[in-house]
Amino acid sequence: MLRTLYRALWWLAAPAAVTRLLLRSRQERGYREHIAERFGCTAGRPLDDHAPLIWVHAVSVGETRAAQPLIEALLQARPDARVLLTHMTPGGRATGEQIFGERVLRSYLPYDVPHAVRRFLRAWRPTLGLVMETEVWPTLIEECQRRGVPLVLTNARMSARSFRRASRFGAATREVFGGFSRVLAQSPADAERLLALGARNVTVLGNLKFDMNTPAEQVAQGHAWRAAFGARPVWVAASTREGEEEQVLQAFAALNVARALLILVPRHPQRFAEVAALVARHRLRCERRSSWAVDGAVAGTAEKLDEDVQVWLGDSMGELGAYYAAADIAFIGGSLLPFGGQNLIEACAVGVPVLIGPHVFNFTQATADAVAAGAVLQVQDAAELARTLQTLFSDKPQRTAMGAAAAAFAARHRGATARTVEVLLTLLP
Repeated sequence: MLRTLYRALWWLAAPAAVTRLLLRSRQERGYREHIAERFGCTAGRPLDDHAPLIWVHAVSVGETRAAQPLIEALLQARPDARVLLTHMTPGGRATGEQIFGERVLRSYLPYDVPHAVRRFLRAWRPTLGLVMETEVWPTLIEECQRRGVPLVLTNARMSARSFRRASRFGAATREVFGGFSRVLAQSPADAERLLALGARNVTVLGNLKFDMNTPAEQVAQGHAWRAAFGARPVWVAASTREGEEEQVLQAFAALNVARALLILVPRHPQRFAEVAALVARHRLRCERRSSWAVDGAVAGTAEKLDEDVQVWLGDSMGELGAYYAAADIAFIGGSLLPFGGQNLIEACAVGVPVLIGPHVFNFTQATADAVAAGAVLQVQDAAELARTLQTLFSDKPQRTAMGAAAAAFAARHRGATARTVEVLLTLLP
């Protein structure tokens, strides 16, 4: 009954989904491209191509970057295989193109309706499918079972909040999660919840995001920016979501630190102009990264930033590591309001002290471990964010100690990629 209702709802939602793509394309043109792929209409690969095909689904930017070390390791371990990388957002697709170029095949994942999923599977004929973190599509799982395609939930996480929601559907949920061939969980808590939802063959392998390496050229670029900012306190508010920038700017206004510079990096590119307008309404002098003449290849070559600039808007994609490297302190967005938080591991790996808000249900374990390690301080609201920034800017030894603890925390938890590859190779012919 639930399966029939689910499919009927998708049939009804499909026209609205296309309309939504076209509306979103007004701000991000990529949403109007490759629409046919979202219905399974893709060229796929030639019939005479019999190489093993490893299909990796990474919904957006964060999952794509987390999948990078895994894909690189798989390509090295199985040079005879091909990799198909699928996404749901243009940002994820653009990130995949930037990272891998022509080394991987790419497509959008189709909407979760039977005829679209079947077309997709017929066109690509995957040998093994990997879906990253929390991507659970009932029809996709069912059709992979029907075609004998092993489907692995990789780097799997299941928050207490998501567990409560999924549990409401009882046997239907157990049938869906039981359809995965393997589940590779980030933590014992994730594994316990996934098992309770019906998952089988669950193994705890750690978090792939700890194996993400910030490219050396990004670190050098960030250091060049930092030199161009001059001798002034700098903090970054990264991956902020709608409504959070207002609170971040309130914290900035309450900060009593002379000549402080805020690097403000919204998570979604379609909001860059909106956030720039918000900064202007706060009567703050703003410079956009896209309009600033910078050459970050060699430290010291960047044009000096005007000292009157108070907010530097990070309106670029794929440079988050550089923004962290340019800052004295990092605040991770998606956490002041109930969005569930964003990945704090990349900031830790750069060796910068990290602050995060109270809403971290998507990253509960990583946050708790980072706080316990002395790498992260958790704040409850904008007022506490301002007070904590004030304290850290006035206490360089504490900042230095937190930065060192952050780097050590990130290094200590590496290794999930090698463990994951070892398991996945057993599923390939």
